[in-house]
This record gives sequence, structure tokens and C-alpha cells, in this order.
Amino acid sequence: MNIRLLTIGKTDNKSLQTLIEDYTKRLSFYVKFDLEIIPDIKNVKNLSEAQQKEKEGELILSKITPTDHLILLDENGKTFSSVGFSDFLQKKMNAGIKTLVFVIGGPYGFSETVYQKAQGKVSLSEMTFSHQMVRLFVIEQIYRGFTILRNEPYHHQ
Repeated sequence: MNIRLLTIGKTDNKSLQTLIEDYTKRLSFYVKFDLEIIPDIKNVKNLSEAQQKEKEGELILSKITPTDHLILLDENGKTFSSVGFSDFLQKKMNAGIKTLVFVIGGPYGFSETVYQKAQGKVSLSEMTFSHQMVRLFVIEQIYRGFTILRNEPYHHQ
């Protein structure tokens, strides 16, 4: 299985970027992983919230193939413990999914079209985090999930 993480906008915090790169490198020992950054939309000041979500949605969907399994990172999604999330990853691998795509939307979330195309939603927490921090948290949790599946000592119960 391949895993992709699509995000809107670049990370401008160098400390976060260093950590993201570290966990991306660690994750590459377990699975083919790609982080793809969709550039911020220009002139968002001239767009309504709905228009911004639509434009971001078009960009997100242009990166998705028909065989991709799309999971949105959404505050209303299913929450998991780390062990539960590792089980989620295992089930996706057992199902024969070729590419699992996680998506972090823009500041206002996702368009209805993106919600309709998604096969699921995952919430990292009931708390709100910056989009830049969420990237690190998602990559770290995917890494943690694979270490749990391999019974490696990274995760402690």
C-alpha cells in the first residue's frame, strides 16, 4: 500500500518542517509515503468562504485518481486511539487498497464535492490545531501505527 498526505499551503515554520521531514524519513522504512503540498489559492481576500472551499476542493480532487481511497482529516471524523489507528491502517492494507490518501483541507474545511468523494473521515482530536501542526501529527501517527503493527518499542501502553 502507498500512503499520500495532501495538504493545502506550505509549512513556513522551520522547526515543524524539520520534524515533518524526520518522521517522513522514518515512515519510509515501512511504507511508500508522499507528502504533497497544494499551493495556497491566490487572492483569497476576494473570495467567500464557500468559494475558497470550492476552489481548494477542485485542486484536491485534481490530485485524486479513481482508485485512491480518500480519507479526510475532519473535526467530525472518527477518533482512534493509537492502537485503534494502527488497526485501521492494517484493515486498509488487508482490503488491498493500493493508495490511501489522507487530506488536510484549508482553513474552512472541505467542499461538499470533496465530502461526497471521500470514503471516510478521521479526527485527530476534539481540540483544534493549526494546519501546519496537523501535518506533523498525522505523519507521526502513521509512523506510530506501523511501529505498533511491527511490535516495535516506539509506542508504550
